[in-house]
Amino acid sequence: MDADSITSAVYFNFYVTGCANCTAASICIMTFLEYVQTLSDNPYFGAGFGLFGLGAGAALLRKGAQFGAVLFRRHYMITLEVPCRDKSYQWLLQWITEKGAKKTQHLSVETSFEEQRETGHIKTKYDFIPSIGTHFFRYNGNWIKVERTREQQTLDLHMGVPWETVQLTAFGKDKSIYINILEKARQMALEKHEGKTIMYVAMGSEWRQFGHPRNRRPLESVVLDNGISERIVNDCREFIENPSWYSERGIPYRRGYLLHGPPGCGKSSYITALAGELERSICVLNLSERGLTDDRLNHLLAVAPQQTIILLEDIDAAFTSREDSKELKAAYDGLNRVTLSGLLNCLDGVASTEARILFMTTNYLGRLDPALVRPGRVDVKEYIGWCSASQVEQMFLRFYKKPKKDSDKESEKDSDKKPEKDSVKEPEKDSDTLAKEFAESVMSFNKNVSPAQIQGYFMFHKSNPDAVVKNVAQIWELT
Repeated sequence: MDADSITSAVYFNFYVTGCANCTAASICIMTFLEYVQTLSDNPYFGAGFGLFGLGAGAALLRKGAQFGAVLFRRHYMITLEVPCRDKSYQWLLQWITEKGAKKTQHLSVETSFEEQRETGHIKTKYDFIPSIGTHFFRYNGNWIKVERTREQQTLDLHMGVPWETVQLTAFGKDKSIYINILEKARQMALEKHEGKTIMYVAMGSEWRQFGHPRNRRPLESVVLDNGISERIVNDCREFIENPSWYSERGIPYRRGYLLHGPPGCGKSSYITALAGELERSICVLNLSERGLTDDRLNHLLAVAPQQTIILLEDIDAAFTSREDSKELKAAYDGLNRVTLSGLLNCLDGVASTEARILFMTTNYLGRLDPALVRPGRVDVKEYIGWCSASQVEQMFLRFYKKPKKDSDKESEKDSDKKPEKDSVKEPEKDSDTLAKEFAESVMSFNKNVSPAQIQGYFMFHKSNPDAVVKNVAQIWELT
């Protein structure tokens, strides 16, 4: 067989084989199309395939919507979360109720008692705040969503109540909207305490308000000896108004005061009045409290509220002097866990806080350790002692001096006329004369008298100054 014959045979075989393969492929394709057509004609299969398609499409749309909502919330909405432990939590709830969500019908009530009058009359007050759930309100043209949630399984260990949070959500990226809301809430809360003195006491590791806010006591209501009050007030004001003077010279910006003297002479009363004069609150700390340690004392001094005076009363009763016997020290250590060295480090140590005004009081200055009253820990010492003659006179005038009325002026004009012989009466002594006579009588009887004794004596003769002058001996009989 020649070459041409071989080539022709190969082409023939390839053609026949290729045609056979193409025919088989065509048969397979036709068979699959017919199978699909048959399934599509089946009503049961068509319905199931349609439901599957709808379900898959709905799932894709739901996932897409969720993903889009997350992206929109992340980039085009701003959220603020305020936990119940934050100081602005109650401020915010009160503000939302009064200024924001006024129309909400889902409320929680907080019942409180507020003192309305100086007589001590108490009036019940009901504060309504948004309840647990979702609320909406409008502020400066923006809709804000409020979500208040409560975790029943989680407790705030310090307050013993379920853990709560408030979450605010608004459109946009501007954080200033929340800053403005918090600032307005703070101002509204401060307005309620304007003109009041707030007392704080230590509860655990934080300070809590004690009782109701008190009306500020006038500084003139506490009568001290000449010049004492003026020196303390001027020193406090100079300290408050010149923080840069301390920082420029590298001096710790804190001030310590010690008022010492017999009991009942007005030390604590004057500090209360001074706080009102300086528009500050008072943090009262009892160093003899059980469970108070050096670390907790340091923490309390560090987290004390701003614009407050820290008061340590009767500091001599909290510690023993280094010269005391070991038996006395052991007895004190058994009652109190705060050490003298711990207090010294809190007052003037490396970790001590600045921007602080601290007052200490004692009835026995000699019992204090010299290291406690050295400069740097106690910068100003003032003796608040027994009443002087001028103090007694000023106290008398505060109690019994009355302003002249129109009827008094008319009586003075009538007295200028020449009186008849039958109408001549002994002229009444004015308050200034009675005050001097009373002061002289008290000083001649006993010079060791406290303002508390004088005030207690006045309470028995509220409207009879003549009886006060004539019965000076009752001062020591009644107290």
